Amino acid sequence: MASKASKKPHYVNNKEFLNAMVEWHKTFDRDKGDETPPVTNYIAECFVKIATHLSYRPNFINYTYRDEMISDGIENCLQYVKNFDPEKSSNPFAYFTQIIYYAFLRRIQKEKKQTHVRNRMIEKREYTSWTVMEGDDTGYNVRGFNPDVMLPDEAIIKTKEPKVVKKKGLENFMGDDEEIDSVVERGRD
Repeated sequence: MASKASKKPHYVNNKEFLNAMVEWHKTFDRDKGDETPPVTNYIAECFVKIATHLSYRPNFINYTYRDEMISDGIENCLQYVKNFDPEKSSNPFAYFTQIIYYAFLRRIQKEKKQTHVRNRMIEKREYTSWTVMEGDDTGYNVRGFNPDVMLPDEAIIKTKEPKVVKKKGLENFMGDDEEIDSVVERGRD
């Protein structure tokens, strides 16, 4: 028979977190429009733990801007903390995990858009110098800066990334069609 695996304690105790949220909600009256008071240290630590542990998931772990994702998640939690109603829900962990999850997705979309805009600016505006991060193997067509070729920002943002066709099999070892034709012609002579 299989033995029961010992359960690890959760990094955020949902019951304690709910009690802390109930106590915090008692400090102000949301209906009267009171200003939102600062959250307690325990609630803030819970936000940090949830965001940090969520960033370790396989779909978020390899991003270089993981710290920004965590910061965005915590910021969103602090922004929407007053919207959590302990009378309607008894699971603040799930509520704030969802907030952080969608903050992560928004950050990923922002960074992808920013990377695309940067690459298009390099290609279309023809800058002579730029900074490229390690691992960026994109080829850029640079002929010198020409202010007459500059595109408006709207045109750069609306363009789509060109599809990159990867060579398969033996095509990796063969050159372009022109190179192959010239080798064949030399072989005939």
